[in-house]
Amino acid sequence: MSAPLRVLIVTDSFPPGCGGSGWSTYELAHGLVARGHHIEVVKVETGDEPSAIYEGTYESLPVTTFRKTTPGMPVVRNLAKNERLWADLASYLTGRLKTHPVDVVHAQHVMTTVPAIRAGAVTGTPTVATVRDYWPVCYWSDLIYDPEATQLCPACTVSMMTRCVRPRSGAAFPAAWGVIPYMRANLRTKRRTLARAGAVIAVSSAIAADLRARAPELADTPVYTIPNPVDMRALEAIAAAPRPVPHPYVLYIGKMATNKGVQFLLPALQQAAIRWPLVMVGDGPLRPVLEAQARALGLEARFTGWLERDDALGWLRHAAMLAFPSYGPESLSRVLIEASALGVPIAAMETGGTRDIIRPDATGLLSRDAAGFARDLARLAGDERLRAALGGAARADAHVRFAAPSVVERVEQVYRGLLEPEAA
Repeated sequence: MSAPLRVLIVTDSFPPGCGGSGWSTYELAHGLVARGHHIEVVKVETGDEPSAIYEGTYESLPVTTFRKTTPGMPVVRNLAKNERLWADLASYLTGRLKTHPVDVVHAQHVMTTVPAIRAGAVTGTPTVATVRDYWPVCYWSDLIYDPEATQLCPACTVSMMTRCVRPRSGAAFPAAWGVIPYMRANLRTKRRTLARAGAVIAVSSAIAADLRARAPELADTPVYTIPNPVDMRALEAIAAAPRPVPHPYVLYIGKMATNKGVQFLLPALQQAAIRWPLVMVGDGPLRPVLEAQARALGLEARFTGWLERDDALGWLRHAAMLAFPSYGPESLSRVLIEASALGVPIAAMETGGTRDIIRPDATGLLSRDAAGFARDLARLAGDERLRAALGGAARADAHVRFAAPSVVERVEQVYRGLLEPEAA
């Protein structure tokens, strides 16, 4: 049971950058190395650069980059990033596994899961797939059929697809309806291939429930709910670093887009009568609208753009509260986990996997609509003892449930269960 394993991690996102998925993959890899396993990484890049395969390292991890040229033309681009990439990457992985066998292949994201499972099937290598969002059941991976709507897609039917294609295709939407058969076939392939994995890891109970409800192909596939790992030691170092404590401010971190609920944020702050400054870390299509809205409402707001991780965590460390208005079906927000681990009080909209992180009125405040969100912001701003109690409880809870060593151990148990089913 204690023998070291050779694990090939195949991912769309590595090394870590602004997004949480890269950091989760990085911390999984380093957590497995810390447990004595040999880890190799294959990462996919797409874009305008010429296709190539080349070797490198990242912090002592061997990393192979599989770069695929993808044209910018709609539909053609989608085919290049899906079916064509799948075939080419599956061929490469199959050859690699035949010449350099491993014990387990662990696929991490939408572009890499299908080819990784196919290569594993050809070579007889057990495969595990982590599902971090809704890509097996939604072509857009977010369950949002209209970026301007506040309702989520109830089911991926032909009728609903006609509604989700329209706002994304603009004036060309009548022609875009012709790609719906392709979209449906693409989703079927993803689900049927995912069902061939030895095990699926859903990062939250919301993801697991959605797979059970919308992906009947996975009825006989083991699905485990295991969160993303978080390096608590790195967060503790940030928390312990001496910094001048600023005046209180409200913090938002993330993309400034409709599905993140940022359109609710400034009106909620005004309704809550909060006079603290607002700091918004991130960027997105709604940033100009938000900047103009802040000026019109007379709110003091600072927009930093995207920041390096340590700088963003520095803002998080000293925030009086984190505002998380997202109404999209969050899978498992890394921002919420890191805020919890740093003891920052949180007011959040309840959506997707957010309840996996926040226990209402114990480790944070959860609301179901914009009015409730405004009330929760007012509660936090007006009650210092409540902020301290929620932040302290959140910190203790996050260190127990999301610390990388314990999460990585659970992932290893999934590997062992595939390799040694009698002992699992």
